[in-house]
Amino acid sequence: MTAETWFILIGTLLLVVGFTFSYFKRVPATSAILYLMIGVIFGPMGFGLFHFNSLEESALLELLTEIAVLISLYCAGVKMPAPVTIKRWQNPLQLAVFSMAITVGLVTLFGYYWLTLPLGAAVLLGAVVAPTDPVLATEVQVRHADDPDHLRFALTCEAGMNDGSAFPFVMLGLGLLGLHDLGDAGWRWLAVDVFWASGAGIGIGILAGYGVGWLVNKIRTTFLDTAFLESFLGLGLIALAYGVSLLVDAWGFLAVFSAAVALRHTELKLAGLKQGYSERIETRQDDEPKAIAHVHVSESSLVFNEHLERLAEIVLVLLIGGSLFWDSWSWRAAGFAAFLFFVARPISVHLGLLGSRAPMRMRHLVGWFGVRGIGSLYYLMYAIQHGLPEDIALELIHLTLVVVALSILVHGVSVKPTIARYWRSRKPR
Repeated sequence: MTAETWFILIGTLLLVVGFTFSYFKRVPATSAILYLMIGVIFGPMGFGLFHFNSLEESALLELLTEIAVLISLYCAGVKMPAPVTIKRWQNPLQLAVFSMAITVGLVTLFGYYWLTLPLGAAVLLGAVVAPTDPVLATEVQVRHADDPDHLRFALTCEAGMNDGSAFPFVMLGLGLLGLHDLGDAGWRWLAVDVFWASGAGIGIGILAGYGVGWLVNKIRTTFLDTAFLESFLGLGLIALAYGVSLLVDAWGFLAVFSAAVALRHTELKLAGLKQGYSERIETRQDDEPKAIAHVHVSESSLVFNEHLERLAEIVLVLLIGGSLFWDSWSWRAAGFAAFLFFVARPISVHLGLLGSRAPMRMRHLVGWFGVRGIGSLYYLMYAIQHGLPEDIALELIHLTLVVVALSILVHGVSVKPTIARYWRSRKPR
């Protein structure tokens, strides 16, 4: 496709999405299905007007998916309710750590024994598809920080955390393939890639989020007429937390999510406000009430970043559709996707939530809504850029693209009816 055709295609699609936004809220399907279908129609499976080669364009795709995931993690983080408590976050933590590790283990066994992949490639495949996606899972994410639904909170928080907690397993897979130093008996991997990189990423994020929140509050209380460009502050926080994490070999995805959560928590705490309030009334000396608006950076930057997130989703899902051929839909890939959706995800969720008070109905739904998407593509492109052999890279691209495409279709069709039925069952009769 020429540049002119690309502009026409993207422009037309943006207009369609803009005009039909309210309509898509009512139909039992997600907008990502539309983007995928358009990519398929214009790609090799349809008119063949374009073909996106994920292997040859792995550097570009890594950058695009990296940006998309960072923006999505920020959006998820600022929608997390404050204050942060262990009781509230117990279930998501169990999902992001235990359930994800179990998924990696189950996929590794499947990849090694059934797909006959090398052990390192099987571990890498598990790490690529284990994390749930914060970009494509918007329909099952919390709508705002005051959303009371525990199911959406668990899924959103899990997606925010496991995009960072999957990184150690990516490095383990690369190490087993001889592309990363694991150290004697894996000591370096455990000390650096697991404990240091994870802990430092969370710490950097908390410090960055608190620092920006404190500075904004300090300036606003000192200089009452000060105005900020909150959208830039949000993007700046993403870049700062991520950049510092990369500098010290910490997991930047964890840093960005933690920074967003810390920013929201800090702004509410310093403003003396409770969850759900964004302004307070003060009285001047002449007894005339004066509204002092606390326009939080976390709230005002969310709308802008959600628009960026939606734009990134359109472009990347189009590219996924344009990467698929008819022979991509092999029984090998479809069987792997079925194993992941119907076996690995439900088992890992139920085992990971052992000992929690999560209702069984909620566990079933969490076990189903393990949406895979842009994060999986990022990890795979990251591995390719770190020297993954071409034959293994092609096999993992094939499997991952089919998993992501089927996740868009299967989860996209089922999410709205299932969530609606879940909410109806919870209403008092």
